[in-house]
Amino acid sequence: MSEQITQHTLDALLAAIEVAEVRRPAHVEPFSALTADSRAVEAGSIFVAVRGTRVDGHSYISGAVSAGATAIVCEEFPAETDEKVAWIRVADASVALGELASWWHGYPSRRLKLVGVTGTNGKTTIATLLYELAGMLGIRAGLLSTVENRIGEERIAATHTTPDPLELNALLAKMVAAGCTFAAMEVSSHSAAQHRIAGLDFDGGVFTNLTRDHLDYHGTVANYLKAKQSFFDGLKPEAFALTNLDDRNGPIMLQNTRAKRFAYSLRSDADFRGKVVEDRLDGMLLSLNGVEVETMFVGRFNAANLTAVYGAACLLGVDPATARQAISAMTPVAGRFQPFRSADGVVAIVDYAHTPDALVNVLDTIRETAPRGQVITVCGCGGDRDRGKRPIMAAEAAARSNRVILTSDNPRSEDPNAIIAEMRAGLSAEQAARTLAIVDRAEAIRTAVALAAPGDVILVAGKGHEDYQIIGAEKRHFDDREQVAQALALRTTK
Repeated sequence: MSEQITQHTLDALLAAIEVAEVRRPAHVEPFSALTADSRAVEAGSIFVAVRGTRVDGHSYISGAVSAGATAIVCEEFPAETDEKVAWIRVADASVALGELASWWHGYPSRRLKLVGVTGTNGKTTIATLLYELAGMLGIRAGLLSTVENRIGEERIAATHTTPDPLELNALLAKMVAAGCTFAAMEVSSHSAAQHRIAGLDFDGGVFTNLTRDHLDYHGTVANYLKAKQSFFDGLKPEAFALTNLDDRNGPIMLQNTRAKRFAYSLRSDADFRGKVVEDRLDGMLLSLNGVEVETMFVGRFNAANLTAVYGAACLLGVDPATARQAISAMTPVAGRFQPFRSADGVVAIVDYAHTPDALVNVLDTIRETAPRGQVITVCGCGGDRDRGKRPIMAAEAAARSNRVILTSDNPRSEDPNAIIAEMRAGLSAEQAARTLAIVDRAEAIRTAVALAAPGDVILVAGKGHEDYQIIGAEKRHFDDREQVAQALALRTTK
């Protein structure tokens, strides 16, 4: 690894990417740094001018040269080019950045069994469980997820579902240096569309499902689907592509892939077949390819997640019986259908469900596993995000709950009252009559607990594992799990 990292010469750089045009200086020293941020340029840097959604890196080329950059990678040369600088023109600078980040760190993904998980819902659960399964088998592993990143047992806070290419490859390189031989990572639609995963060598890909999400960025569901599909399009022939046949978009993901194609399903014949034999609030009896396994997970959506984990494990060479045994010992991921109970029999579920489909899955699971009590749902929608899903979220919550409390999520720069008003627009008169609006999220949770009777189930949806709330530009500590536990504890002491 160190030998590759030290070869940061111009010839090595040119060999790492597809080049359209080069203007070489008479001499250039080995490079000292690689960056797409002009503020981070130092003497001897490679500066990659990426056209972003808000700023165009080409506008900062002159500043990067003044700061000491000795190589510029860009899509269009400026009118004047310094003869002492190496100028490299490429078709897509964002792709080049991913490939160069991989090269800069010695191609760490080539020395890991790397599996990517993409889809709207279930990515975090599947990636985390694959990481945990590797650990159960004595394999040192890494994880890149929405909740956290891990290098072996070391925990690193996650700032994005998929980091930028430089941070991503730096983390993968640290995994290799720490002795990891396997890594599981979430692949977000943003990262695929922005080529953050360019240059990575995946050994497998898993598709979960596709429902409405991130349309504030992608614009249309078709563009969102295309971004997900591009991940599978880029897999190598030796890799596996595992898709969910129960999602109508599942087969589409595999249309153009060169990878070996496999499928999992709860409803039809597939390479990996899951079936819910018995579902309860404290666990589930699941059949995997005809063999029953007792698990600590709840709901059909988790049955699908576990079937995907089972399939991916088998495709990675794990003995099926060993994979089933590991799955039986696994525990749910933090903030994903995480239960809390009061002494008098009220159950509260904290879940990350922040899309209409995810909310439906969780509420249907609650109804199926706890059919006798009432369901009280607390939910909101994030600010500065897809506004079209707001009335849909409220309508789905009201259709499957006895009472609904609309509240703040991460309002960001928007007025939370305005967000709630847009959610309420999706309700019928009957639904609106049993819906409350409480902007303060802590107060909304306390109210839900106060309204509940023994045997009732409260769903607090939208934030899950998050331990913050973004109000304006301020990021404040807020954890649904803490608020639920406190409210339930107060209930039993009164």
